[in-house]
Amino acid sequence: MKSKNLIAAFLLVTLNMLPFSSMAQEETPEPFLGMWALTLDFDNNSAGWLEVRQENGYLDAHMLWRWGSVEPVEFAMVAGDMLMLVRGNDITRKKADGSTRKLHPVYWFEISKAGDDRIEGLANFPNKDGIGVQAVSFSGKRIPPEGEVPKLKKSMFGDPVELFNGRDLDNWELVEKNAVSGWKAIDGVMVNNPEQKKGEPHIQYGNLRTRDSFEDFNLKLEVNVPEGSNSGVYLRGIYEVQVMDSYGKELDPHNMGALYSRITPSEAAEKPAGEWQKMDITLYKRYITVKLNGKTIIDNQPVKGVTGGALTSDQFSPGPILLQGDHGKVSYRNMVLRPIVEK
Repeated sequence: MKSKNLIAAFLLVTLNMLPFSSMAQEETPEPFLGMWALTLDFDNNSAGWLEVRQENGYLDAHMLWRWGSVEPVEFAMVAGDMLMLVRGNDITRKKADGSTRKLHPVYWFEISKAGDDRIEGLANFPNKDGIGVQAVSFSGKRIPPEGEVPKLKKSMFGDPVELFNGRDLDNWELVEKNAVSGWKAIDGVMVNNPEQKKGEPHIQYGNLRTRDSFEDFNLKLEVNVPEGSNSGVYLRGIYEVQVMDSYGKELDPHNMGALYSRITPSEAAEKPAGEWQKMDITLYKRYITVKLNGKTIIDNQPVKGVTGGALTSDQFSPGPILLQGDHGKVSYRNMVLRPIVEK
């Protein structure tokens, strides 16, 4: 069955399950339009994001669920007083005879209003074996507009804060308390080496965060990414500036210096793998500027919402600097932060 037919069948079944009283109400998308900060019912990585739009007479939505990228939904509709969203992904299943079959399982979200500027919902994920469904509840708070663009040239900065002293990791701690640390301080460099040994059980390495939290600031650092490796610098623990070996690749919102899956660099400024690179990042309210190796690749642009792996969906509170440590080998040095001081 093709994916569009599967979605149609799902919608028919779901609509038949809705209470008649819900269907009888006036159907309007207005209460759901806009951007929403989602809190998901998980012990960790419980942040999500949703944007619902109506363009050219059609309802559409983009969503972030815990990790990964912001992705468009496959279908959005309002039924009574409920917003229904459908997402899916392609998988390949191996059959008993050794052949493979491509499938497109879908999962769906049922969302309703929960008062002024709040929503609540239930996400439904079919089990991989096709028997049963896992349901996850979540809530959402409307995100207000970004506000006026800050005048960075008029900003005042406080005293510099040395995030890494070159000797030890006393100012840092693992985010995941049960994870293994691949981080060490070696000769003035913060090195992460999440080594996996062939034939042995997979080791879950942890991300590293500052013990202190910060709000608006400029952060300068140097980073060295080996060939094929990947990391990330999270601002306030919620916005990931991508760190990866993307030299020679076409521009993409997942390349070095991008705001992961949200803002594509204006030009490719990364160096080849294995070379030290300079990052100069300014976060002021919900606007971000990124300079990579002396070139401005993101220029005071608004941030719509958190990125995958965020510690929280709260965009209005201070948070730590977080370094992604579970993806690959990476080294950092000369990490200095200057807080922005309001006049």
